[in-house]
Amino acid sequence: MPRFAYVNGRYVHHPHATVHIEDRGYQFADGVYEVVPVHGGKMIDEDPHLDRLEHSLRELRIGLPTSRTALKMILRELLRRNGVVNGLLYIQITRGVAPRDHKFPQGAKPALVVTTKRTKPTATALVENGVRVITIPDIRWKRCDIKSVSLLPNVLGKQRAVEAGAFEAWQVDEKGLVTEGTSTNAWIVTKDGVLVTRNANEAILNGITRQAVIRLTNEAGVTFEERPFSVAEAKEAREAFLTSSSGHVLPITRIDDTVVGDGKPGPVTRRLRAAYLDYIAA
Repeated sequence: MPRFAYVNGRYVHHPHATVHIEDRGYQFADGVYEVVPVHGGKMIDEDPHLDRLEHSLRELRIGLPTSRTALKMILRELLRRNGVVNGLLYIQITRGVAPRDHKFPQGAKPALVVTTKRTKPTATALVENGVRVITIPDIRWKRCDIKSVSLLPNVLGKQRAVEAGAFEAWQVDEKGLVTEGTSTNAWIVTKDGVLVTRNANEAILNGITRQAVIRLTNEAGVTFEERPFSVAEAKEAREAFLTSSSGHVLPITRIDDTVVGDGKPGPVTRRLRAAYLDYIAA
């Protein structure tokens, strides 16, 4: 089956999907993106993802290039054409094409690109054994709540994790407090059994999976706090895990060279992962 992409009003074969050399996303990273998970052929938390997309656009003063209703139709048509059952929808909107100049161009039309990707279930070994994260300085800009296509610090951090044999890198601010992973949100269960994740402000991206897990804590019987936590507190925690649209809820069993808890995925992590999988299945 041929793979299609949507580019500025046209469905085109993926190998021929291109944008102009002076698209401001290419020249300045002047754009935003959103990733929507797909399970069983259905988008998970579609409206919260589109709400976050519109927040990012507003903060950068970029207009939505089409109505929200039309965008939803485009997403569904692309899923249909590509036959995606389980995977990810990638949406990117930039300020558009204009001669290279730092100031906002007059009359540029926002550019819209949508692609899809099939994904496989998370490897069983990662779920059963947990993963390792390393800690690195957070060198990003101060508006991480905007899902900008400017991801170079995240790329460098992820590469450091790969080269260290780790799954992810936790970024740490100047006070020694964990902000988030390069593509995930960070969580711990304290020595007292309290689930903690950093409060959502301009220092982190408010993950949609993060929001869903927070809603699930009550029915899972988990005591929960939104606040920053330090690397030291994380290394003394009972449990740790990360959340993302692709990995859902994934246990962390080692931070740098410190074993978390007993070195195995803990009961709170397992309970919340099961609750989240039930949620997306429903």
